Amino acid sequence: MERTLSMIKPDGVRNGHIGEIIARFEKAGLKIAAMRLQHLTKEEAGKFYEVHSERPFYQDLVDFISSGPIVAMALEGENAIAKNRELMGATNPAEAAEGTIRKDFAKSIDENTVHGSDAVATAKTEISFFFTDKDFV
Repeated sequence: MERTLSMIKPDGVRNGHIGEIIARFEKAGLKIAAMRLQHLTKEEAGKFYEVHSERPFYQDLVDFISSGPIVAMALEGENAIAKNRELMGATNPAEAAEGTIRKDFAKSIDENTVHGSDAVATAKTEISFFFTDKDFV
């Protein structure tokens, strides 16, 4: 059993896609082990995306992710990381496969509706940013 972090970004929340996105995860066999609706401060967003702090898009990323509420979820299942990334689609929605979350809901590479961990180590770090052991059911 593998865990991954999945986040519905402010555009997904603002546009009313929470339920449909969660349904896609569940239909694919991923179970929600922990979930939280939260509005990140700029400081929290900066810490979450600290790995990108030297990149030119860092400040735009921080500004966007802190622009409204997000839904953070720890998903679990077999090959949860790969399955979640497949469901999300390519970062750029113009390049995402038909039927993926980003193809169906994202408007741009900057407002691409969802975030998902890319590796086991990243997932552990990202999950611990939002959740403690007592948050899991």
